[in-house]
Amino acid sequence: MKKVCVVYASMTGNTEEIANILSKNLEAFEVEQVEMEQADAANLLAYDGILLGSYTWGDGELPGEAEDFFNQLDEVDLTGKIVGVFGSGDTVYEQYCAAVDQFQEKVKERGATIVGEGLKIELSPDDDEQLEKCNNFAKEFTEKLV
Repeated sequence: MKKVCVVYASMTGNTEEIANILSKNLEAFEVEQVEMEQADAANLLAYDGILLGSYTWGDGELPGEAEDFFNQLDEVDLTGKIVGVFGSGDTVYEQYCAAVDQFQEKVKERGATIVGEGLKIELSPDDDEQLEKCNNFAKEFTEKLV
């Protein structure tokens, strides 16, 4: 059975909620969820698929608890790994979900095969449209990983 790691940073619980929805959609795999602050990027090599999630802080910055993990990615070769990036944000900010873009660019530099455009959720995935976006992203990720 293929293994998937879901690594996320969440302050208000929105990004964690997205991580939970994605994980529930990955029943065909062995899934482990890890908070980014406790994660070590080198451990990603033990997984076939990786989902990385982060909220965006301030005017488009990575949150503090994501910075170490982000920098650790420079030491990891993700060639052959299927990676999906997700996050929550608020469209009142000019840099909407910029952390998603930053993580996506980083894992692409490290050789990963990227799934889709990156899942960007407005605040919380608590309406049908946002939930459908999560489910479709999980489906796309699953199709790439199988």
